[in-house]
Amino acid sequence: MTVSVAHWLPIAAYLYALHLDGPGLAWEYLRRHPDYRRDWQRRRRRVEAAYRWGLRLLEDPGLDARDAHPAWLPGEVAVVQLTPDADPPADADAFALWRIPGRKRLVHDGRRLLLIARWPGGDVRLAVAPGLDEGMPYAYALHTAGDVRGRARALADDLAKLAAAAAAPAAATWSRPSADALLELHTLQALDATLAGASSRDVAEALFGADAVAQGWHADGGLRSRVRRLVRRGRALMRGGYRRLARLG
Repeated sequence: MTVSVAHWLPIAAYLYALHLDGPGLAWEYLRRHPDYRRDWQRRRRRVEAAYRWGLRLLEDPGLDARDAHPAWLPGEVAVVQLTPDADPPADADAFALWRIPGRKRLVHDGRRLLLIARWPGGDVRLAVAPGLDEGMPYAYALHTAGDVRGRARALADDLAKLAAAAAAPAAATWSRPSADALLELHTLQALDATLAGASSRDVAEALFGADAVAQGWHADGGLRSRVRRLVRRGRALMRGGYRRLARLG
């Protein structure tokens, strides 16, 4: 079935995806899976169903990554773990919730307390250990299983994001989106369009414009191949590839 491009959201509705990290993008692909949406609609055995998808608990697929807080199973690299420091140095920093930049939200996933901080252009997830209170010295903790070096790099990246966000002025401007970010935006839009029943040509017109399609839509043309790759990529990420983006073990 072919539908009008007006039947799915315009590209402006996907701009927030340009600023999502790996777990945020993973949620965007997972929440589009028809089977996941059916599991959410059922009222029983939600915990068992969540593990199938790599989650502790099912999250509402109607919420996009700006408002959803999916609790991924252990193995997620993108959570900075904060724990009380039993032997802090004299100049140790104290935990201060309100000094963390961005809009903050606390979520308990049944095992741990998660603090999600979001600001224009980025976000970070913090796992707060029991016993860590305001004003206490703290340390960063890493899981010992799996790729410890990869976890250490991810920890360093998150700390760098926090430091840059804290130092940025209120009216800071952001650089142009990267090619990878634009790829995710186009992939999500192409996936939504095909799930709605749009043809490949309709997808191309929505993403690249009717003029580009009129000039370059050929059987062996690059534009048609590009759209097919976007659709294949979106379906692959929705059907399990999102686990790599979520950095699940």
